[in-house]
Amino acid sequence: MPAGVSSNSKTPMTQDAAARIQSATARSGNGGVPKGSFAARAQAAAAKTQQAMNANQAASGAAPVKGQSSGKAAK
Repeated sequence: MPAGVSSNSKTPMTQDAAARIQSATARSGNGGVPKGSFAARAQAAAAKTQQAMNANQAASGAAPVKGQSSGKAAK
């Protein structure tokens, strides 16, 4: 699929799923995740999904659901 084109997937990428993909990629390589790899794109998609969820909650006046991250990875 060309860059910048999203699929019509019914299941959004979650932070947990992206973390599992990124972890597996790092374990199978030299510990890094190459730029533009599936793992990197999954992480970007998860962040975009989280931002959309946060925006929808803010627009509706609902408080963020406990356990949801801000989309920023802890270091």
